[in-house]
Amino acid sequence: MDFLKYSFEPSEHRGKNIVLIQFGFDKTLTADLRKRFSSAKWSATKKAWYLPDLPSVRRELNMPQRKTTEAKIQNVHLVNQNAYLDFEKQLILKKYSPSTIRIYLAEFHHLLLLLNNHSVQDLNPKRLKDYFLYCISVEKMGERKINGKINAIKFYFEQVLHRPKMFFDIPRPKKPLTLPKMLSKNEVKKIFRATKNLKHLIALQLSYGMGLRVSEVINLKVGDIDSKRMMVHVRAAKGKKDRYVPLPTSILPELRSYYQKYRPQDYLLEGRYGGPYAKSSVQQVFKKAMNKAGIQKRIGIHGLRHSYATHLLESGADMRFIQELLGHNSIKTTQMYTKITPRSLSKIQSPLDSL
Repeated sequence: MDFLKYSFEPSEHRGKNIVLIQFGFDKTLTADLRKRFSSAKWSATKKAWYLPDLPSVRRELNMPQRKTTEAKIQNVHLVNQNAYLDFEKQLILKKYSPSTIRIYLAEFHHLLLLLNNHSVQDLNPKRLKDYFLYCISVEKMGERKINGKINAIKFYFEQVLHRPKMFFDIPRPKKPLTLPKMLSKNEVKKIFRATKNLKHLIALQLSYGMGLRVSEVINLKVGDIDSKRMMVHVRAAKGKKDRYVPLPTSILPELRSYYQKYRPQDYLLEGRYGGPYAKSSVQQVFKKAMNKAGIQKRIGIHGLRHSYATHLLESGADMRFIQELLGHNSIKTTQMYTKITPRSLSKIQSPLDSL
């Protein structure tokens, strides 16, 4: 498909944002478009083909992404609009991940809306404490949410306004020590058997078979799979760290079948409109597979990563080895799996069994 022969224009159709695709009448161009984007639709009112205005579509069409800053800033009082823009610029300059930028901006936006016409720069530690107390007592935010909010607002005062002592006396709520949720090997087998779509199966097998985060699964590229060395290069994962993980031998035949069927060009798991497969789509795949397999546990796809680590530990793998495979900064993070499967206690018999 020669993109130079088409023009792309953002528009609206039936209350939804779309991208209009316009070109001179030509059966070959129409066929090329339908071949590349099988879900492209014809609008009789617009007299043009169109696609949904999604980030993945814009990436594939080499269009600039939609700016959400303008829409967000409209709700912020004029006195704090520059603060919001400065905050966003500093996050970008520090090269924070898109996910972290989105979360930090959302937390800062919440504060600015409550302040209304009061300048955020005039806040002192006491007023910040009152704000966090309001979030806990009135809006019923949990410990993790509050800690994330403190991180975001702390970034503004320390990295944008350069006031390092603003948070010296502000306590953080203690995070609950929850154990990771995991699945048994038999439950993992049931989930795989319930997944009939080859692409969906590959996504779940990669997650469990290499202990990958869902973001790492969707960002794998074809060139990251080294079948000769049986290694996979996980690039720019959490903390912008690269690592290598072993490619499971059992997945190789299905991986080759998948490649022959789908012929991915760049990302191993490509989305409907090109680019990486959506994180939410993989999460939905896992949820549906759980339902089909009849597994009632309340657990997300991240549970496959937890299960990978737990099953490695059960098989006798060294803790430091597991830490490296998972890409954990600290061994303390990896040690939480000993609370699920403490090998030293696994052979202890309960008094109940000796009655």
